[in-house]
Amino acid sequence: QVQLVESGGGLVQAGGSLRLSCVASRPIFSINRMAWYRQGPGKQRELVASIRTIGGTYVADSVKGRFTAWRQTSENTIYLQMNTLKPEDTGVYYCYAEVITPSTNSYWGQGTQVTVSS
Repeated sequence: QVQLVESGGGLVQAGGSLRLSCVASRPIFSINRMAWYRQGPGKQRELVASIRTIGGTYVADSVKGRFTAWRQTSENTIYLQMNTLKPEDTGVYYCYAEVITPSTNSYWGQGTQVTVSS
């Protein structure tokens, strides 16, 4: 089992920045993959960034150069730094964890709202 708690969302003007945090209830080195997803109004949930314990970090083309994702193992936390925010970045941002045991178990946080005003 993994509980995930996100924080850091809010209302910001276009061009501004926010940093999201996701704290996991177990050591993140034991989690195969953690990721940030988002769901905008009327849109499907989409992958924003992914961090693998073994492997690299992936950032979606739509946010590349503006968003950075990283993990802090000592804090069991992953972060998403969002710069130069645009109105189209508005949505609920979810933290995701995947544990392979060998079956794949997926866990979601409750989500945090990000609203970018124009």
